Amino acid sequence: METADHGPEAPEPILLREPADGTPPVISDPVELARASEKLAAGTGAIAVDTERASGYRYWPKAYLVQLRREGAGTLLVDPIALDGELEPLRQAINGEEWVLHAASQDLPCLAELDLAPASLFDTELAGRLAGYERVALGTLVELLLGYRLEKGHSAADWSKRPLPVDWLNYAALDVELLVPLREKLEAELAAQGKLEWARQEFEAVRTAAPPAPRAEPWRRVSGIHKVRSARGLAAVRALWEARDELARKRDRAPSRVLPDSAIINAVLSEPKNVAELQALPVFGGRVQRRYTGNWFRHLQAARALPREELPNPSQPNDGPPPANRWADKDPDAAARLAAARTALNRIAEHHQLPVENLLLPDLLRRTCWRPPEDRSPEGVAEALRAGGARPWQVELTAGELSQALQVKAK
Repeated sequence: METADHGPEAPEPILLREPADGTPPVISDPVELARASEKLAAGTGAIAVDTERASGYRYWPKAYLVQLRREGAGTLLVDPIALDGELEPLRQAINGEEWVLHAASQDLPCLAELDLAPASLFDTELAGRLAGYERVALGTLVELLLGYRLEKGHSAADWSKRPLPVDWLNYAALDVELLVPLREKLEAELAAQGKLEWARQEFEAVRTAAPPAPRAEPWRRVSGIHKVRSARGLAAVRALWEARDELARKRDRAPSRVLPDSAIINAVLSEPKNVAELQALPVFGGRVQRRYTGNWFRHLQAARALPREELPNPSQPNDGPPPANRWADKDPDAAARLAAARTALNRIAEHHQLPVENLLLPDLLRRTCWRPPEDRSPEGVAEALRAGGARPWQVELTAGELSQALQVKAK
């Protein structure tokens, strides 16, 4: 569902290349921050918040710029690096307020590292999903609902660069320029659809979410690892991944810039017998990489020398159910339950114009169908869903239908 008029009579969206009040100065010293924070505290209404990170350039996913906007205060661009994280005036001004963010789960962790956290939250991306929009990028929603087109193009930039170019600052400021008006449009639409309370529950779940648990074996996420079939080869992938991660951490560089995944896989599959053979492979023979090939080769040799009992298991450990395409062979009844549950959830989601993944997390659905609760009544299923993190609105919409689906057996 996208309610904007895309017909021939629809007015052309107005292109915004810079903020209405001009490019804001970057706040980089304590005196400027104190003055700006007072102005922010004296403003009214919710505070639009965004961050810019240096993903793909730096190891640590920290904020290199914080953008804020509030009625009566205008737009502020804060450089937390120049301020060395000393942001106490800003914390006092905004931590007790409602924030408006787009895709809040991407920004909240790096803001939390700066001890910045909202008292309540409105997430415009999540609101757009719940309202039934198929495309929920910030620029898309702003164009559909407000009639403006944002000048984009710097989201993947190296925001650790200093000084930041003016066009980058305009891009960053525009990301908060219209967040509050967008929030107002989406809030009205959610209210009209009877979904505002659902949205509030989702926003609170995002705001209070615990940090994700560290992955047990993060090296298994190397792109192309499926090409490596042997335990010895996996040990080599692990060794290169760990060496790369250590170097990336020390240099504060994105691991892919230290050594691409493709180079790791190529080295493991090629099984070079010496440093010269490793340097003959793509990437490893480059001017910068030649300084490190001896180190990479030592880790490959160490993996080759590992005793059998120290090799990784070729099967990836998993505490959840197997892939759904294997259920029919492993447990036909579970496969029948999952099929019935998916049919029911798709019907509910379509009726309420919701993405089915927002109606209930796919992982929770699979776990519930693979190992159903002993009590498969609506009440028992509701309890299981709550224990799995489902919000009250989700439980209310799905527990009855899932209760019926969990009774299904294979024919």
